[in-house]
Amino acid sequence: MRSEKAATIGMFDGVHRGHQFVIRQLQEQARRHGLLPLVITFDRSPRQEQVLTPLDEKLRLIREAGVDDIEVLRFTPELKALSARQFMEQELGRRLGVRLLLTGYDNRFGHRQAPSSTDAASHEEGFDDYVRYGRELGIEVLGLPAEGDVSSSYVRQLLTTGCVAEAANCLGHLYTVSGHVGHGQHIGTGLGYPTANLVPDDKCQLIPATGVYAVTVGTPAGHHRGMMNIGTRPTFEGQSTTLEVHILQHHEDLYGQPLSVTFVDRLREERFFDSVEALKEQLRQDAIKTEQIITEYEERHHLPL
Repeated sequence: MRSEKAATIGMFDGVHRGHQFVIRQLQEQARRHGLLPLVITFDRSPRQEQVLTPLDEKLRLIREAGVDDIEVLRFTPELKALSARQFMEQELGRRLGVRLLLTGYDNRFGHRQAPSSTDAASHEEGFDDYVRYGRELGIEVLGLPAEGDVSSSYVRQLLTTGCVAEAANCLGHLYTVSGHVGHGQHIGTGLGYPTANLVPDDKCQLIPATGVYAVTVGTPAGHHRGMMNIGTRPTFEGQSTTLEVHILQHHEDLYGQPLSVTFVDRLREERFFDSVEALKEQLRQDAIKTEQIITEYEERHHLPL
């Protein structure tokens, strides 16, 4: 027999503090009504915007927030064509067994209705419509209050200006980009600071602003402290943007291996140096500052990165 569910639905991009609040509310309402909690999300953004979390990472973060039952909907033409009522009836009620739906008052789902002969404008359905449809379909619809000013779009704004520490405060976790090590130009090796060229796995994931960052680096061998440069390497007349990470006190060849880079804080902007020696001195100072930043973070949060 199919278990009945309490559900909430959304992109959950970044699984930030606002999303975590929603998940806590879902767990509470599910317990109160004797239902199983279900998070419904999508495989990609309908707006085709850059994402904060690739799908696998998003699912992991939702599970860490406390819900294991997750339904990932694909944005197929058939799904996009469903009206809100059709979506609630066919997907939520009939297929997923949802009996309680938690949604924000400004949340929207379902295809916008076509204009009627008496209404020149199309009708964008909202919370009151969902409540009415729910009564007809046997789905109780409850509204969720807004939780602070946290939003995925605000986190994107912070990252695109390099404010990775502020973004982490909104997310409730540090921002991470995962990929594999590709071929580089070996400029860092000649400077005494060899770098791994990170090629992100998800080309749609947002990359923070150009600059130099204190990071931690996950490799098959474990986690390490490092510093990352995002930019064009102007001192060497670079043209394309690269993601180069130097792992402190690590000398193994990582080419082709998986790599995850977690951003702790921004050290400085990328800039042109008059000489290689001046750049090497700056890199030495960057490494010292990186050690300080990560040590302070570990002490403040009582955990090793």
